Amino acid sequence: MSHSGDHDSDREAREARATLAGLSRAPGSVFDSAMQRGADHFAARDAAPEDGIELWGRRIGRALGLIFLLVLAVNLVTGWFF
Repeated sequence: MSHSGDHDSDREAREARATLAGLSRAPGSVFDSAMQRGADHFAARDAAPEDGIELWGRRIGRALGLIFLLVLAVNLVTGWFF
């Protein structure tokens, strides 16, 4: 009787455990990390925290940029469909 089936199932079980262990160590989903990067961007966490003017300048500039993007998107949609 051949035991190759036992070796294959043992190997598959080891691979499955290794895959599950790797997934449990992975940081969140891609969506979670993208949301965190976006929040960091708009909070201006890349600016020097001791320079308040630069920090608030980046926050205001990024907020105005987002508003401008939304206005352009609404203008595009309403211009095409209404």
